[in-house]
Amino acid sequence: MVVGDFPIEVDTLVIGSGPGGYVAAIRAAQKGQKVTVVEKDNLGGVCLNVGCVPSKALIEAGHRYHNAGNSDDMGISVEKVNLDFSKVQEWKESVVQKLTGGVQGLLKGNGVEVVRGEAFFVDDTTLRVMDEKSSQTYKFENCIVATGSQPVELPKFKFSDKVVSSTGALQLKEVPEKMVVIGGGYIGVELGAAYANLGSEVTILEGLKNILPGFEKQMSQLVVKRLKNNGVTIKTEAFAQEMEETENGVKIKAEINGEIEEFESDVLLVTVGRKPNTDELGLEQAGVEVGDNGLVQIDKQCRTSVKNIYAIGDIVEGPALAHKASYEAKVAAEAIAGEPSEIDYTAIPEVVFSGPELAQVGLTEQQAKDEGYEVEASKFPFAANGRALSLNEEEGFMKMVTRKEDGLVLGVQIAGHNASDMISEACVAIEAGMTAEDIALTIHAHPSLGEITMETAELATGLPIHVVK
Repeated sequence: MVVGDFPIEVDTLVIGSGPGGYVAAIRAAQKGQKVTVVEKDNLGGVCLNVGCVPSKALIEAGHRYHNAGNSDDMGISVEKVNLDFSKVQEWKESVVQKLTGGVQGLLKGNGVEVVRGEAFFVDDTTLRVMDEKSSQTYKFENCIVATGSQPVELPKFKFSDKVVSSTGALQLKEVPEKMVVIGGGYIGVELGAAYANLGSEVTILEGLKNILPGFEKQMSQLVVKRLKNNGVTIKTEAFAQEMEETENGVKIKAEINGEIEEFESDVLLVTVGRKPNTDELGLEQAGVEVGDNGLVQIDKQCRTSVKNIYAIGDIVEGPALAHKASYEAKVAAEAIAGEPSEIDYTAIPEVVFSGPELAQVGLTEQQAKDEGYEVEASKFPFAANGRALSLNEEEGFMKMVTRKEDGLVLGVQIAGHNASDMISEACVAIEAGMTAEDIALTIHAHPSLGEITMETAELATGLPIHVVK
């Protein structure tokens, strides 16, 4: 191994190039820092390569394939819909390549140096970067750790060609005839639904009473209904016990209602959470405190227990969301520049790209009550919206939680088509401290799904037009 003779000095060193790392690097460079990014795998991290982006591409392909053969009620009949899954995978990868290539161009355009290799802290100002052939030492004034997370592997369900994580599920060569999914959280539901739409016979095993436990039951039940209509079997309070790989697939045993049931599958997808990538960085060498769960504690500016080392994204407390990582990235970079930026998670959206989509931001009705607010909960159906009807997507609703005394928007929950885009207006409303009246008085384009936000706000003010209060 060749070792660099002299350390290279940089202002800000960023470890990881995912939606946290590359955004941090760009913002730090914009603030006048000399920035180097260390990446051991592909630019863009999990999100762009084997997470958010390719999964949504696969989900969209599934929707289109399913809808092509199920649009009779709109007068559209197709005798035979053909699926070339290899071309689906090629298209998905082309989307990934466009975005990762874009990240590379953005980093270069902002003067950020990219170094390939694994990073290891020597002390609180020194980092060693190693690959198979060489090692180079870097001296930094500030460092931002954005190393992300990886799927949790269960001891009795080791990953293989037939037992896959979300990463493996996105790289299958063909659509399996049968797929069992352990875990009914957002990843399991999204990928399970995608493969069901593509023709798989899917079974979801969830240990809790409901799938998608982070959402109100009236929201998740719409997803359950759609999944069942598409042939998905859902087993709740189901605890996977063991599995056996066979020549043709996998046999899984699960305890359900005190009895053992057996399931056969071509592919077993295990989605029981993710764990932070913090155990091989040498953070202890730098004096950074890491909890027993592998998470790094940070302050309001993403600063760790070591004042010049920052941590963002999946390795800190909070939901493992790409947009949370990007938000924290900007805060950390601006804090390094001496600006008073601080994290505020009041308006951080959560989205499930299911059928229908689910999205929420702020407080739910129960959370608001638990915090001592007197609230109004106003619920407007998609079925009363012209655009939703014209899209043949009338399932769903928007629920707006407002403070009773003045109509301040505290939270919004959406279950319905395109909820992932619609939630952004609610984020702005909460971030800006808007009331339901502020939204109701804003002219929204017609016909659009965006009108549902206005209609829900009008309902909250007591003056609805298209529903009877």
